[in-house]
Amino acid sequence: MSPARKVGPARIVAVTATSRMDEDSRRVRLAMSYVEALESAGLVPIVVPPLASPESAEAILSAVDGLLFTGGEDVNPSCYGAQPHPKLKAVNDRRDSTEISLIREAKRRRTPTLAICRGIQVINVALGGTLIQDIRAECAGAFDHDDGSPRNSRTHDLTVVENSLTARALGTTHCSVNSLHHQAVRDVSPDLKITSTSSDGVIEGLEANDPEWWMVAVQWHPEEMTDSPEPWDRGLFHAFAERLSSAS
Repeated sequence: MSPARKVGPARIVAVTATSRMDEDSRRVRLAMSYVEALESAGLVPIVVPPLASPESAEAILSAVDGLLFTGGEDVNPSCYGAQPHPKLKAVNDRRDSTEISLIREAKRRRTPTLAICRGIQVINVALGGTLIQDIRAECAGAFDHDDGSPRNSRTHDLTVVENSLTARALGTTHCSVNSLHHQAVRDVSPDLKITSTSSDGVIEGLEANDPEWWMVAVQWHPEEMTDSPEPWDRGLFHAFAERLSSAS
């Protein structure tokens, strides 16, 4: 019998989740598509729910190799000094405080980070940026970025900055993506830079200005597209996994 093939140590990723009422109990909720996308890239996900003690961020990041921010509720406008828009949807203050603490600690530690949908929004807010609270109400000429299309349907095109981390991960500077969001980045944090936009000008990607911090944030949902014929979305998770392997 041939000897077992040696593999490197598993890279563990903290994955943010939400909480909501289910019958008479409040439960932690996370779409399995995130878990499956990470596992398909050889990573081990560990769920981080909204916490009562956001200062736990330091302990969490001491125990993992990377960090994934997931989609979900709107970020509370109070986090970026704005009044709620009539189109604002549900918020989760405990989740906001947990994720903002994780982001700031991840930036300090330069923990490799991938952020998806709400993730790009909360990262921008945590680092001093602001949000559009409803694209259709606030952005003349923008198309509907949450039109009810299937989660795995490519609904609009994307232009990506050449030689960005995102372009290298996707393997292209032009692709099409799914779209499930009604909010978007408005004023970009001074710590971040735009790496992709949709044809109507909505910001679809950000990265850190700090070249030592691998941080890729996207507005679409690549975890729902990893079994598509195109390699773009799988590429994001594989690039994340490669960074984790090279960083340790």
